[in-house]
Amino acid sequence: MTEEPHSHGTASSSPRRLAIAFGLTLSVFIAEVIGAIVTGSLALLVDAAHMLTDAGGLLVALLAARLMVRPATSRRTWGFRRAEVLAATAQSAVLLGVGLFVAIEAIQRLSDPAEVGGPELLVFGVIGLAANLTAVVVLAGGRRENLNMRAAFLEVLNDTLGSVAVIVAAVVIATTGFQQADSIAALLVGVLIIPRTVRLLRDAVDVLLESVPRGVDLEAIRQHLLDEEHVVDVHDLHITQIATGLPVLTAHVIVEDGCFHDGHAPEITEALETCVAEHFSVAIGHSTFQLEPAEAGRSHDLH
Repeated sequence: MTEEPHSHGTASSSPRRLAIAFGLTLSVFIAEVIGAIVTGSLALLVDAAHMLTDAGGLLVALLAARLMVRPATSRRTWGFRRAEVLAATAQSAVLLGVGLFVAIEAIQRLSDPAEVGGPELLVFGVIGLAANLTAVVVLAGGRRENLNMRAAFLEVLNDTLGSVAVIVAAVVIATTGFQQADSIAALLVGVLIIPRTVRLLRDAVDVLLESVPRGVDLEAIRQHLLDEEHVVDVHDLHITQIATGLPVLTAHVIVEDGCFHDGHAPEITEALETCVAEHFSVAIGHSTFQLEPAEAGRSHDLH
């Protein structure tokens, strides 16, 4: 088996960004709990519960970000790079539960709305919006780094939308007396949470199940490898993803018998590695190819 040594790279997560967002979210949670008690608002109480789960999620994300930058060891050869996936899975599962609870509770409250103080609700909504917008700005620059940061960004973005819904409900209640606006705002928060959370959970589970990364066409890569000179067939081709931006490929490649006699095999390996690293939209920098002679390949059940 021939493997080109690679550097695993350094996770570029920003613990500082997450720490700031965590502090802001925890502060808003405390403010909204007080506000929910004062106003009796379901939307504010629901958003406070959402804030609590998000604060927990951001704390998990912060811990994961610190773990991800730890170097690889002889026991954990990829280090803790997959901590981002575990954190994103936990965060998305909790968010999904919160979204479903919010939707059910809001529907029940539509037929029996509670008395909510519009002006007081507006004050707490504005406080929440200001803090959430600050957290969004803090996390925006790192949201594309990995699933962990993406989950954290989605959480504070959902919080921001929730604060907007609370403010709109407060204005409607204060100007029209339509108390159901509080439940409608709570329902809107739930509707906004669920689809984004499902997509994030799907992406995290795909990594855990070692599915082919999104954007990677397995058969196109197989055909490209087959088109390389001296390659007879390719089997046991696997492409998985350790973490965000870290796809890994392994394959058995059957080549002409003469390549093992004229010293041409190393050049073929280099050509295959270059092929998967440079010819596709998703660059695969970690590839391992096992070259096999055509004679030996006849005993395989070729894929």
